[in-house]
Amino acid sequence: MDLRPNCRIVLTGVAGFIGFHVARALLERGAIVVGIDNLNSYYDPTLKDARLRELDGKPGYSFVKLDLADREMTAQFFSDTKPEIVIHLAAQAGVRYSIDNPEAYVDSNLAAFGHVLEGCRRNGVRHLVYASSSSVYGANTVVPFSVHHNVDHPVSLYAATKKANELMAHCYSHLYRLPTTGLRFFTVYGPWGRPDMAVFKFTKAILAGEPIEVFNNGQMRRDFTYIDDVVEGVVRVAARVAAPNPEWTGKAPDPGTSNAPYRIYNIGNSDPVDLLTMIQLLERALGREAHKVWKPMQAGDVPETAADVSDLVRDVGYRPATPLQVGLDKFVAWYRAYYGQ
Repeated sequence: MDLRPNCRIVLTGVAGFIGFHVARALLERGAIVVGIDNLNSYYDPTLKDARLRELDGKPGYSFVKLDLADREMTAQFFSDTKPEIVIHLAAQAGVRYSIDNPEAYVDSNLAAFGHVLEGCRRNGVRHLVYASSSSVYGANTVVPFSVHHNVDHPVSLYAATKKANELMAHCYSHLYRLPTTGLRFFTVYGPWGRPDMAVFKFTKAILAGEPIEVFNNGQMRRDFTYIDDVVEGVVRVAARVAAPNPEWTGKAPDPGTSNAPYRIYNIGNSDPVDLLTMIQLLERALGREAHKVWKPMQAGDVPETAADVSDLVRDVGYRPATPLQVGLDKFVAWYRAYYGQ
C-alpha cells in the first residue's frame, strides 16, 4: 500500500519531530510535499530550523510559513495549493504545558484545526489524516487502550483538544463526506526528537551530569514507539482513504468507526515498558548512570499507556519493528553527533 507518484500533499507541522520524518518519507516515495509550520518557540527554534535545512532542496518539496490560527491566510493557502491529501500534524503539544498555558491550545488545536477542516472541505481534499494522541484515553484504566473504548474523560486540556479534534473531524465526515483519519500517537521517540520528551530530557541531563526527575516514583509504564515505525504507519494510512463502516449502528455506536468516512487508529509499539526499565536501557546506551530525583505524579499525567494496534495491523499491515534498546541506541548516536558530544 503506497501513495501514487506526484501525489500533492500538504503536511502541517513540517518543522516538528514527526512532521519532519514524515516529510522525508513522503519525498522518498515521490510525493509533492508542501510543508507548513508557524515555527513557534515552544521549544528551541534552532532545532526546527535544522530540520527544515535537512529538507531544503529536496525534489518535490516546498515550505510555507503559516499560522493556521489565521483564518483568512489559511483559507487562501488551501485555495492556492489545492492538495489531494492533507496530513495535519501541527499542534500545540505537551500535557504539562497545557496546565499553565491553556490559551495556546485553544488557538493551535481548536481554531487552527477548524480552519484546516474548512480548507479541506472547500477545496476537494480526498483524505485528511490528523494527529490525535494517546492522551485522549485519560482516566481509562483498561489496557491495552483500544479505539473502540469510550474516551469521554480526558485529564488534561491537551487531551481534551485532541478529543475535540476527533469530534470535529467526525462532523465534517458526516456532513460533507470528507474522509478523515485520526491517529493516536503513543510516546514517540527517536533522532531529531522533541526536547520536552523524556528520552531527550534524560539524555541531555545524564550527559551533563545533572539529575533526572522521575515522576510517580518511577511507577509508570509507557508504550515507547520509535519514529520510523510511526512514520510507516502514517504513510500507509494516508494512502488508505477512510471509508464508512457498513456494520456501524447507532444502537451500539462504535467510537473508532462510523457510517461516515471516518476512522481512528492507535499508532504505538504495543509493548509498554516500565519507566525505570527505559532509564536502565538509556544508561546502557549512554555508558553512564543517571542520578534520579523521585517526584510524585504530575497533574494531567496517567500511570500507564498501552496501544491496541490490531485495527491498524488489519487495515494497513502496520507492524512496529524497533525494540526499545535499538531505538535508544539510534537516538543517542544522533544526539551525540548533533550536539558534538
